[in-house]
Amino acid sequence: MSNDTMSSLIQKQKHFYKSGITRPLAYRLEQLKKLRDALTANEKRIIEALNNDLNKSEFEAFSTEIGIVYEELAFTLKHLRRWMAPKRVRTALTHIGSRGRIIPEPYGTALIIAPWNYPFQLAVSPLIGALAAGNTALLKPSELTPATSALLADMLGGIYGEEYVAVVQGGPDVSQELLAQPVDYIFFTGSVNVGKIVMQAAAEGLIPLTLELGGKSPCIVHEDAELKLAARRIAFGKFTNAGQTCIAPDYVLAHRSIKNKLIPHLREAIRELYGPDPLFNPSYGRIVSEKHFKRLVSFLGNGSIAAGGRTDPDRLRIEPTLLDQATWDMPVMQEEIFGPILPILEYDDIQETVDMINARPKPLALYLFTRDAGTEKAVVGSVSYGGGCVNDTLMHIATPYLPFGGVGESGMGAYHGKGSFDTFTHYKSVLKQTTRFDIAFRYPSSKNGLKLLRKLMKP
Repeated sequence: MSNDTMSSLIQKQKHFYKSGITRPLAYRLEQLKKLRDALTANEKRIIEALNNDLNKSEFEAFSTEIGIVYEELAFTLKHLRRWMAPKRVRTALTHIGSRGRIIPEPYGTALIIAPWNYPFQLAVSPLIGALAAGNTALLKPSELTPATSALLADMLGGIYGEEYVAVVQGGPDVSQELLAQPVDYIFFTGSVNVGKIVMQAAAEGLIPLTLELGGKSPCIVHEDAELKLAARRIAFGKFTNAGQTCIAPDYVLAHRSIKNKLIPHLREAIRELYGPDPLFNPSYGRIVSEKHFKRLVSFLGNGSIAAGGRTDPDRLRIEPTLLDQATWDMPVMQEEIFGPILPILEYDDIQETVDMINARPKPLALYLFTRDAGTEKAVVGSVSYGGGCVNDTLMHIATPYLPFGGVGESGMGAYHGKGSFDTFTHYKSVLKQTTRFDIAFRYPSSKNGLKLLRKLMKP
């Protein structure tokens, strides 16, 4: 798509938005129901596309991509009327006779740049928020998952005109052209490095944005944890989508007293989830590209392999791998892994874990396995992170009642449920003043104005 064509598309969306068509509740509900109907009609195609791109099984495709979107849609349709309603607020004593309201309004045209690891869910979930809030939307899916990107273009193009929702396909050059356009909001999901580029582009046009990034998300297993259950939930969280999950446990911090007991449970959990030979399990995912595969393989020499370690270059597969005796100075601990490799470090005291995590960039997620309320309070109350779970992994992302987002280098802003509506909404403050009388002391000509103001506005 040429720059002129892209500019024309933006102007077409802006014109459509300014017509006011997208603002009424009835219109928004109708469009969201169209999306729901299209998803159900195309569910088989979505599963096939995800399998083609990432070898996702039907179970994984539905549970981590399609089902979450269904739940998001149902929640939004149920609550949208209430979210859209203007909210009356109290006024101060200095504003006698006035009424205050907060009115939700759309930003205008939203640009959504989606990643490759969950190419359907991480494209459609923010789209739901954008449409629910009354915006038009430009969706840029990832070129690394071409089957899903093509499906999104075909499916959304079949139910919406491009003046309302447009899918723009292409590589990084297309993303750069889109970022140069005068959109009204940017929603980006991806890496920290690209997030910095997106933020810089947004700053040029003073465009508000949300960044959903990543980082090294820790998983703490304390000495009192239920180890077998913890191992199963850690393996589930780490090796789903072959570890290509932004909130996957990036590394384990295990208490020294239980580390050697935890590792056999993790081996057992891997076998339970993926069988005796995961490389030949048809339901086990593959690495998205040769470039990412080679980067991950380079980490296998770090520490001591306690499970897995085998690779299949032809099919871009890496066994679920445990790296024992990992240390902070190893390459595997210098960047987000984003693959099926789990380093295991050890600690002696819970405060030691807090200090280690706080000495590094704020993670997108944190997981803690413990049965002690004091330990939970010490970690949750002392470490800054986007979100997470106690005695589980990943599941905080799957409820529309919890906003999802990062902090610091792991991102800014949040979405899911009402959080998605809030993200794509500007809350406009309106004060309506009475004309039945006027308050004289507000004016500098008032004889006792300052005295009254001091009484009303005292500290």
